[in-house]
Amino acid sequence: MTLYYDETGDTKLPFESLSIAETVIQGTLRYLESPYDAEVNLLLTMNNEIREINQEHRNIDKATDVLSFPAIDFEVPGDFSDVSTFDLNPETKELILGDIVISKEKVLSQGDEYGHSPLREYAFLIVHSVLHLVGYDHMEEDEKETMERIQKAIMEYLKISR
Repeated sequence: MTLYYDETGDTKLPFESLSIAETVIQGTLRYLESPYDAEVNLLLTMNNEIREINQEHRNIDKATDVLSFPAIDFEVPGDFSDVSTFDLNPETKELILGDIVISKEKVLSQGDEYGHSPLREYAFLIVHSVLHLVGYDHMEEDEKETMERIQKAIMEYLKISR
């Protein structure tokens, strides 16, 4: 797996965010039975920057916890059988999944708010985002239920609990 990682802002997370991200992304893809190694871009940033990105791309003028920008339009969520060679990095043959942007401030505040560790919140946001990158969504009630069920199963699979 290739993880292009960048971090902006002065706030630091109280754990090794790069290695956790690699573990969570790889574990999520293993759980989903992806036959590919993946390439993902991850940006850890601050509320003001994620707010600007959210405004620019979604026309929503507020900070959010995580944004996902899929590189592939999965017809069926999590179905890797329709992946074409155009979706693969020609040099590494890794599946180019897309971009994840996470607010470090939200990781810390939501961990407190939901009564669990920042590490658990960070891992959850990555799992949530990877599911978006492979086509899952939560706009409709049935999609939301499916995504929540899979997120819970992946967190258990990764042995990251509340």
